[in-house]
Amino acid sequence: MPGPPSALKKSLVAEGFEIYRSSPNQVTLADRVRDNLLMDSGVAVMQGENLAVRVVLRAQSSNFPGESPDALFGRARALSGELTERGYQEVAADNVPVQDPSDRTRTLDTWYEVSYVLSVKDDQELYAELRVALSLTKNAERS
Repeated sequence: MPGPPSALKKSLVAEGFEIYRSSPNQVTLADRVRDNLLMDSGVAVMQGENLAVRVVLRAQSSNFPGESPDALFGRARALSGELTERGYQEVAADNVPVQDPSDRTRTLDTWYEVSYVLSVKDDQELYAELRVALSLTKNAERS
């Protein structure tokens, strides 16, 4: 198992993962959208007593005008099929306002996010779960 956060980051990079950001107890992986653009993938490694994979599924209110918060959380949860089959547990449901960067009093959108976590027992299971999580659809889209 990786030790301190720096060792965890080094092991992830050595396995071919790209880091988006890190904190003392979490390393968030990146999605490379274009050659010069990295985005938050919604997948992170949580480090505590044990390692765990955290996946955030999201529905954006602007994609579903007029839908209630409950319906939007439902759309995010509807993406969780493979995660729950693999043993992930829902740990949080949050609405996240997206502020206008030039006017913090103005909200541009609201994301309805549901977070899932799975504890892993070793490095190989960690890397395998991260690859699965990165491959999944994490944002609800209009049909």
